[in-house]
Amino acid sequence: NRRRAWSCGSRSCSGKMAAGLWRRAVCRVLGAVKSPGPVSRRLSDARTVTLIPGDGIGPEISEAVVKIFEVAEVPISWEERTVTAIQAPSGKWIIPPEAKESMDANKIGLKGPLKTPIAAGHPSMNLLLRKTFDLYANVRPCISIEGFKTPYSGVDLVTIRENTEGEYSGIEHVIVEGVVQSIKLITENASRRIAEFAFEYARNNQRSTVTAVHKANIMRMSDGLFLRKCREAAENCKDIKFTEMYLDTVCLNMVQDPTQFDVLVMPNLYGDILSDLCAGLIGGLGVTPSGNIGANGVAIFESVHGTAPDIAGLDLANPTALLLSAVMMLRHMELHKPAKKIEIACFETIKHGKVLTKDLGGDSKCSEFTAEICRRVRDQD
Repeated sequence: NRRRAWSCGSRSCSGKMAAGLWRRAVCRVLGAVKSPGPVSRRLSDARTVTLIPGDGIGPEISEAVVKIFEVAEVPISWEERTVTAIQAPSGKWIIPPEAKESMDANKIGLKGPLKTPIAAGHPSMNLLLRKTFDLYANVRPCISIEGFKTPYSGVDLVTIRENTEGEYSGIEHVIVEGVVQSIKLITENASRRIAEFAFEYARNNQRSTVTAVHKANIMRMSDGLFLRKCREAAENCKDIKFTEMYLDTVCLNMVQDPTQFDVLVMPNLYGDILSDLCAGLIGGLGVTPSGNIGANGVAIFESVHGTAPDIAGLDLANPTALLLSAVMMLRHMELHKPAKKIEIACFETIKHGKVLTKDLGGDSKCSEFTAEICRRVRDQD
């Protein structure tokens, strides 16, 4: 049941967890798009979503999603915003005020890929967005797509990654020349919040098992704290089976038989690596959706692949990941009918295999792939 894995509900697992988690973060959405200036595409009685096309192929795949949404008559008004790093007078890196204001107002959005400098320049824009809006939970469903052959079949799992701390806290310094220290920050509040979220997600999406991924045998204090909060959350959700497993054991078992896993919750770095590994099981980041859920009702849905500057502007990009992330977004907004229509059209296009982009095994252009999905959307009316 793909629908269960590509949505995020809000029924409580217990009164205590509901008060602690869902008052802080009701599953909604937020994002932003890159354009020369503010652009709005309006539909009557539409809900406004901030769109960030991003860099490289981002504008092309964003335009593809917009076209498909128009054909499906989705009641959404897009508000495009550019997101680049700006250094404030204090020296702190921030996103453009116009983008922040748009996201604060809309609470819902969609984001294409953003380029990140390597070991120099401004910090990762994705990391900056997470910190700006406290996007603490990354949700990435990995589900085998019928007709798209990979070495694995029957994959149906979800990785849930703590998104704000761990090794990605950005706390680094030079101790002496030639020696750099990077601090892994794990807090009780963040660990409790992501653990409760994982169990809420499992229940709301009819999933039976949550596995906590850790290395508490080595990092006994930091991962030990994370694991304790997962165990506490499990005590409040007796109807969901709870298991715990070392990260290296999960990786071994994952490549042997991924069908044994359901929902996995883990700290930041482990989630970054393991979620990409899981994406590889179903065909890669080009077909994997992703959503970031934050505090105060803010969320950003995104494609997690790179900017692919080598094919930017050549009409060769595959918009599937961003489109399926947009489907997650629609279900998050409880727009289930257009979400299902678009999802069926996308999966049927891939299943029939006649109009596919190069990375999906075909030779069609992005515009042709988009047009085929649009045709299948219309055929459902």
